Amino acid sequence: MATRSSLATGVGRVLIAVYGILALAATGRSVVQIIEKFSHAPFAYTLSAVAALVYIVAMIALIAPGRVWYRVACVTIGFEMAGVLIVGTLSLVDRQLFPDDTVWSYYGLGYVFAPLVLPIAGLWWLRKHHRTAAAEPARSTVAAGE
Repeated sequence: MATRSSLATGVGRVLIAVYGILALAATGRSVVQIIEKFSHAPFAYTLSAVAALVYIVAMIALIAPGRVWYRVACVTIGFEMAGVLIVGTLSLVDRQLFPDDTVWSYYGLGYVFAPLVLPIAGLWWLRKHHRTAAAEPARSTVAAGE
């Protein structure tokens, strides 16, 4: 039987679900924006695609067990936090940089600030489970005979 990541229990399940929802939303948004009107705001639409990729990788990293995936989750969610803060601030300071909104514009206003709250919750969850996640094997183990 495969071992389960300690990050994918309790509040971690909620985080994984929200990352999955944001991954779907950001992916859908970026695909439509890129296909229909990429020339209007290429930087903004590319950032939406980057956000989608970040959400997908973060979700996978929270599900997968082991030290490597724990580190991937830390880096991905840290990058997400920086992205939300930088893009959020830039979208307030210089509107010309973002003629159309991204997932992270205005700190995630279009997504009810979930892009701002989620990395805070994710980093808190990772910190809370630092020792148990770091102690997990790099791969899931399979019981003999399976």
